[in-house]
Amino acid sequence: MARMQSILMIEDDARLASMVSDYLQANGYTVAHAPDAQSGLNQLTGNTIDLVILDLMLPDMDGLQVCQRIRALPGATGQTPVLMLTAKGDPMDRIIGLEMGADDYLPKPFEPRELLARIRAVLRRKVMDAETSHHIMQFGSLEIDRDARRVSVRGQECELTSYQFDLLVTLAERAGRVLTRDQIMEAVRGRELEAFDRSIDVHMGRIRAAIEDDAKNPQRILTVRGVGYVFARQQD
Repeated sequence: MARMQSILMIEDDARLASMVSDYLQANGYTVAHAPDAQSGLNQLTGNTIDLVILDLMLPDMDGLQVCQRIRALPGATGQTPVLMLTAKGDPMDRIIGLEMGADDYLPKPFEPRELLARIRAVLRRKVMDAETSHHIMQFGSLEIDRDARRVSVRGQECELTSYQFDLLVTLAERAGRVLTRDQIMEAVRGRELEAFDRSIDVHMGRIRAAIEDDAKNPQRILTVRGVGYVFARQQD
């Protein structure tokens, strides 16, 4: 039997929280309520929560700060979807909330059916992201999207040729293993690559220039003298 999805509502309006809890429970969710930010963060830590409904105006802490605290939590807890509620009508609040890591935003007053629809949409996106996450490799602030053939560091896209992208993926898929130049070339052979008219070392230099904070002191792609290269498992 599938586990019922759990929602944590951090809201100081007890009447609203009770109404929303009853409605969501009638639609198949389990709902926990926290009347303030600190008790909400305490409940989130150590419990399985699928989504947080977060009021922007709380008695002990601004909702934006709470969202930041959630995103700073370790592991999957820090990725818990957050749907923000606010009585404010300023569009800038919505923009700031989304920039702070909220997944959606709903102004008060709202129709319970709209809240339910927003919750379902956010949770569907979470499932879809989980199903496709294996196509994206993450090493600290470095992200390699194999499907889109894109590489970014701290959200900034890195410019790589198709050949350099394949070389980087070859190393990343074997993170922690020392590869000789011949092994690297063999691993990418047979793909639609440019001709091997330049040395691996030149391409590695260009990849480092694109993804390293300091290409002269690389921390992602390390040279093993006399052997080849190794892609670091642990990165910032």
